Amino acid sequence: MTLINKDTKLCDIILQEPSTITVLDRFGISLGVGDARISDACHEHDIDVNFFTTILNTYIEENYFPQTALLAFSASKIIEYLAKTNEYYEKNVIPNIERHFAFLINKTPSQNSNLVLMQQFFAEVKTELLQRIDDDRNKWFPTIALNEMKNIGKMPYPVKDTEDFNDPIEEKIDDLINMLIMHLKGEYDHNLGYAVITAIFSLKKDIKQNNRIRNRILMPISQALSCKL
Repeated sequence: MTLINKDTKLCDIILQEPSTITVLDRFGISLGVGDARISDACHEHDIDVNFFTTILNTYIEENYFPQTALLAFSASKIIEYLAKTNEYYEKNVIPNIERHFAFLINKTPSQNSNLVLMQQFFAEVKTELLQRIDDDRNKWFPTIALNEMKNIGKMPYPVKDTEDFNDPIEEKIDDLINMLIMHLKGEYDHNLGYAVITAIFSLKKDIKQNNRIRNRILMPISQALSCKL
């Protein structure tokens, strides 16, 4: 997908990359966008158009690193977006997967022990993800916000791209998906099985794409702010 700009239509973005629906929702933009351009939606919802396009481009394009644009953004603005993302995982995604698992197990003969093991493995993924969200909320985000306050008047700061790293949560979700694909055997409700794996795929994709925002936008700013102290 080509890079998004203020004249790109929201409907075109959604049609080419449906997963952006959840990103738009975090900015208060719902379905029913008509033929509105990004600039129109940002004006209507009082959103910084440059920040909005940077978030979307980073979310969609793996190699996008907006070094110049980063200098114009406050860390608190990025934290606000990622906090909404974490809230989306807590209140929507995790409960949704848990419900799908519960429905599937309730309609599956008790001898299908593999499914119970997979549900327990998801519980481990949930624990790690919620722990990271708690660390963000109570440690990382407040530390960045405090450093930003200490650096008021000292901007702009140097921002460098960070190296990619393996996220253990992503890896565990991959393991769970492989378990479901390779080892979900015996009698079970196939529609509910598809619902479970589709929901987990959706979580994996969203975490992977938002990790780029964490690692390619917030992390470099966090490191730069720490260096300025």
